[in-house]
Amino acid sequence: MTRRAVLKVIATTTALGGAAGISCAEPQEEPSAHEALSGFDPLPPRNPLAAGTPTDPDLLAPSVPWDFVLTDEERRLASVLADVILPGDDRSPPASAVGVVDYVDEFVSAPGHEELLAMVRGGLVWLNRTAQERFGAGFADISADQQREICDQVCFEPAALPSLKPQARFFDLFRDLVSTGYWTTDEGMRDLGYVGNVPLPSFDGPPPEVLQRLGLSGEDLE
Repeated sequence: MTRRAVLKVIATTTALGGAAGISCAEPQEEPSAHEALSGFDPLPPRNPLAAGTPTDPDLLAPSVPWDFVLTDEERRLASVLADVILPGDDRSPPASAVGVVDYVDEFVSAPGHEELLAMVRGGLVWLNRTAQERFGAGFADISADQQREICDQVCFEPAALPSLKPQARFFDLFRDLVSTGYWTTDEGMRDLGYVGNVPLPSFDGPPPEVLQRLGLSGEDLE
């Protein structure tokens, strides 16, 4: 099984595991204790087109309220490393082609992620220094086989040398960010075969009792 296939299985399992914990509750009619004490209603607005709030972000017009902090050289290294982890193949583009580096930069630049930012920056410095010492060029400028040779030292923390445990933790973090960023793009979802919430030919429509409860008829849905 290829490295890409293994990561795909992990991503699918994680997505299914997260979905299993989702539950749907009846709308809360009475003010919650939180609302009564603070005056702030944590429930989302009933209008799906309403502007975002601190607990209900506007997903129709998302924005990032903080600056990206990775330098151009750090982004270049991150782009190369992302493609080592998830290279392109005959059915899907490489990670760098679908904006994964933007996702990584956004994540580590966020307030409260200073330790993750330091870990990513330190890991990229280590990659570059190791490539220079071993192959005489920066990590982005050596061959793909040489890049993999360096990464193979730190791609599995339990097997990494004691002196390389911190680098292995960096690689684990970066691989998680790349996988999350990649398989939440349109291209990544197609790579997984995820089709989302779409009508199926076998669906006969809502049961009559559901339509009656909503005050609808079959004609309203046509």
